[in-house]
Amino acid sequence: MNQPIPFNTGRPSDPARRDLPSIMESVARGDQDAFSALYDALAPTVFGIVLKVVRDRAQSEEVAQEVMVDVWRQAARYRPEAGSVTTWAATIAHRRAVDRVRSAQAATDREQAQAARALTTTADEIAEQADTRLESEQVRRCLRGLTELQRQAVTLAYYQGLTYREVAETVHTPLPTIRTGMRDGLIRLRDCMGVTP
Repeated sequence: MNQPIPFNTGRPSDPARRDLPSIMESVARGDQDAFSALYDALAPTVFGIVLKVVRDRAQSEEVAQEVMVDVWRQAARYRPEAGSVTTWAATIAHRRAVDRVRSAQAATDREQAQAARALTTTADEIAEQADTRLESEQVRRCLRGLTELQRQAVTLAYYQGLTYREVAETVHTPLPTIRTGMRDGLIRLRDCMGVTP
């Protein structure tokens, strides 16, 4: 098969559903016409399963397309005694959808951990430099040079030890805005205090 058939979510045809085992045998031999029939019969079910897990239509369409490509590639592995063709495809769909959700969550967790490490490192560097080289008046002056949101975010995080999420909830501001504000505020503080990166 050169390229996947365009994804659709139409209703499966009943004759195709009844004949899925023999269609599957043809697909396993590389019959593209048989795969078209299989696709039409399974795509709505596959998409529905994926959408329930992923909950984002665009991503669900992408994952469902990947599942159908897997069905094409793995057709020879299908064993009727292990269950129906629909059940087999549904199992692949569920696994793929769960993998997508886990992958997205892992990426978010990595970003948050990286941002927290960067904030801690930058805050520690600023604190050390401020304690040893700068007087508290310079710190106050530099803090006054920040925007109100930056000042609040940095003060809550650095002096009160709040997390990004806790700062966002405290100042009733979206989390991405807090992350950006804190990063920019710490950079401005570092520059104002003459701390070299």
